[in-house]
Amino acid sequence: MAHQLRAVGLDFIETAPVRMVFAQEMSAPPDAVFKALAEDVPGWAEWFSAVTLARSTGDGSTREVHLKGGGRFQETVLVAKAPEVYAYRVDVANAPGVRAIVEEWRLTPAGTGTRVRWTFTADGTAAFRFVAMLGRAGLGRAFRGAVTTLDRRLAG
Repeated sequence: MAHQLRAVGLDFIETAPVRMVFAQEMSAPPDAVFKALAEDVPGWAEWFSAVTLARSTGDGSTREVHLKGGGRFQETVLVAKAPEVYAYRVDVANAPGVRAIVEEWRLTPAGTGTRVRWTFTADGTAAFRFVAMLGRAGLGRAFRGAVTTLDRRLAG
């Protein structure tokens, strides 16, 4: 059952009880990576294996995302500053125990490529926070796989 999450802002990235940061370099330039993140929302399902559906809604400032396993989210884009940062908040989720989620993708030049840093932040019940921290390794693998796949996609 979907439920409304707390409306938090970018400051939540620094104060969230659950905060996980993952980083990886890719050969694609920051502009191309930003475009894939912020402008080609349906493309997420082609490079992020956990995503089965992603689409912009409304005027493009909101998104709908479906994950393998049945996760469903409605999100609001908090910042889309090309080619540096793309961040969004989850407004509605069907995950039990979650109260707030913000994700931020920071892109910095790395030679001719990009250093991608993904910060996943969340709050929820004690059980949710415990399970989220147990999932850290899986989130890291999913991130690394997604960035690698996206890099191949952008090179082709």
